[in-house]
Order: sequence, then C-alpha cells, then structure tokens
Amino acid sequence: MPADSVWDGDISSLDESQRDLLTGGGLSKRFSNLPLWLSHPSNIGAFYGFLVSSALILPYAMTEEFWFPLWLLHASLLIFATAFLGIFSRIVNAFTKRMPIAVNRKALYPMPFIGFALFTLIHTDLLVNNTYSQYLSWGLLMIPGPLYIHLSWAPRWRLLCMIEDGITPFAEMPAKQYLQEQESDSIESDDTELMEVIEEFESEEE
Repeated sequence: MPADSVWDGDISSLDESQRDLLTGGGLSKRFSNLPLWLSHPSNIGAFYGFLVSSALILPYAMTEEFWFPLWLLHASLLIFATAFLGIFSRIVNAFTKRMPIAVNRKALYPMPFIGFALFTLIHTDLLVNNTYSQYLSWGLLMIPGPLYIHLSWAPRWRLLCMIEDGITPFAEMPAKQYLQEQESDSIESDDTELMEVIEEFESEEE
C-alpha cells in the first residue's frame, strides 16, 4: 500500500474496511499519500483557498483597474480563513474523536463552480451587485473546502497520526468481517427460534 511508506505505521492488522476508512476516496487517498505535516487540515484548507484565489484572477483583472492589490488582499483573507477553519476542524475532532464521514460529491463539487459563475456575473454587471449576492457567491466559493475538511479529512488525518504513532485507532471498533459474522449468527439464531415457535404451535394444534 503506497501510504504505508508515508505513515511509517503498521497497518497489517487492519482489515480492508478499516484501510478504506483510513485512505478514503480519490481525493482523500491522494492527501493520505502526502507527509502528515504537509497534509495537516490547515494546510489543505490553505491550499483550497489558494486554488479558489487563483481562479479569481481573471475576473479581477478584467473588471478592476487596479486589480492586483485588491485581488491580493482578498486572496490573503480567503487563504487565511480556509486555513483557520482547517485548524478549527482539527481541534474540534481532537475533542470529539469523530470518524470520517463521506461527503456528498454531487452536492459539494459543483458549488465552487456555481460560486465562480455568480462572482463573474456580479463583476460584469450581468447580475445585481448587493450584499446578498456577494455573500452567496463567496459562500459557494469558500464553503466546500472547509466542509470537506471538517467532515472527512480532519478525522482521517487524526487516524493517520495515530497509526504513525503506533496507536491502533480501531481498538474498540470490530472488524467488518466480525460484524458480518455476528449479524449472520444473529439471523440464524432468530430463524432457529422462529422455527421452534412454529413447531410448538403446530404440535399444540394436533
């Protein structure tokens, strides 16, 4: 497993479902291959803010006369805000110890593009420019990254740190196979008890 060399942790005792929980989907799997200091939630948040800021260069350059100082100010604020939210998510997860939650990609991924479209329409006077439209466009641009970090990456990063420190994060979590066996045994037990009740009922009728 590629991430094994990055974490320097022993994951041989983990089952497949637990490894999937550690690495996550495509985006999380790429982040999990990075060194832990580089993939810190605040760094991932700052990187998201940088990507959004880079996409806004063209609208600023096309609509503002002295666009660079204004863009630099807004980009700095955006990167700082997303990095701060990443740190906040890390602190919250350190207390709650919540496991990663899969995000709804169909709802989350289009949001920055919708926000970018609204932002462009506002700055080209094709859409009314007021407080609500500004908040809506900036919110759609900014929310997806911190939301993904809070729900998925910050909890997963905590688990990766535990693996690197030699701590098993699933000590109190049964393996998937064990759960399936328990569920199967429970179903078989319920079926056996049901058959016994039916046989007793039939014998009483006779």
